[in-house]
Amino acid sequence: MSNQNAFTNIKLKIIKYFLAVAENSSKDIGAPKNILVVRQHNQFGDLLASVSLFRAVKEAFPDSNLTVIAGIQNFYALSGNKFIDNLFVFDKKKLFVPSYFLNLKKILNVKYDLAIAPSTVSVSFTSLLLLRLANAEIRIGPKSLNGKENKYAFLFDRRIDMNWNKKPDAHVSDFILDLVRPFGVSTDNFMTDILISPSDKKEAEKFIDSIKVNPNEKLIGLHVGAGKPKNRWSLVKYVDLIKNLNEKVAAKFYLTGTDADNEELEYVKSNLSFHINLFVNKKVSEVAALIEKSDLFITNDTGVMHVAGATTIPQISIFGPTNPFNWAPLGPNKHFIRKSDLIDDIKVEDVLPLCMRVLENNLDK
Repeated sequence: MSNQNAFTNIKLKIIKYFLAVAENSSKDIGAPKNILVVRQHNQFGDLLASVSLFRAVKEAFPDSNLTVIAGIQNFYALSGNKFIDNLFVFDKKKLFVPSYFLNLKKILNVKYDLAIAPSTVSVSFTSLLLLRLANAEIRIGPKSLNGKENKYAFLFDRRIDMNWNKKPDAHVSDFILDLVRPFGVSTDNFMTDILISPSDKKEAEKFIDSIKVNPNEKLIGLHVGAGKPKNRWSLVKYVDLIKNLNEKVAAKFYLTGTDADNEELEYVKSNLSFHINLFVNKKVSEVAALIEKSDLFITNDTGVMHVAGATTIPQISIFGPTNPFNWAPLGPNKHFIRKSDLIDDIKVEDVLPLCMRVLENNLDK
């Protein structure tokens, strides 16, 4: 056994000795009034997919007060969410800042009737530790995930096996509910939700006015970046797609992104013979507001895909290694294209006809 494994085992035993709770097989959780959800360590898209859980909680317990602890990296995905009464941002770098530590302690010391730590892709020790440290009467978490035992399951009393392998094509917004379904908490609405404020709409309208979109023109947005290289469709193909659309449709085009996408944005700009507009470094809700006013949005499988998924606008998502049945946005005008684990197996000729059908409103509703 390596020194690292030995240290991990010792740490596990110490935590278990001081913090272990007895398992309770009862599925009766009463009618909780104060509820905590710890969703601390997740990708942006995972957090937006959690909306179905928040909605299910509020549908089951409409008079409850829902507090959510989210991580510093992606908490903004939940800002202004209509199902969340209190959103606390967990930042481990601030744990030694007295004022922050006291605020965290205050959140954890609230008397919760129910606390939940959902897991979809991986189990977060930090989330489960926060779940255990919370002053909660009932704690629900994953006993196992996809057949792998959760070695920290002793931190909560209601333990549920979560196995995506039993229904591999289930959408994440559906799968996440498997943790609470045994307790009578569920919903039939898996749509995500982003609050778009009047100021967000104003920002979108200001941008549209600045690029002078004529009444006879379509507004088409694209997101050509992605955090994971395997999820990025070729920039050469994006340029070719935009050129083809420009020839076939009277339209204004814009690209979304952040400073992290500068290289991709510059490549697309410099390889087009006409001007393309940039809407970058904007708030999530502002991006959603602009997409909501567009005629079509085309994106890689990445966080902005889920932002667009929260709108009612026609959308085409381009997939590679990820299962789109798990992650693609849901809705009658939400479309995806996937051929294989290699995203560049998708050709421009696969995407362009779908774009045209969407823009011509010839798709079945």
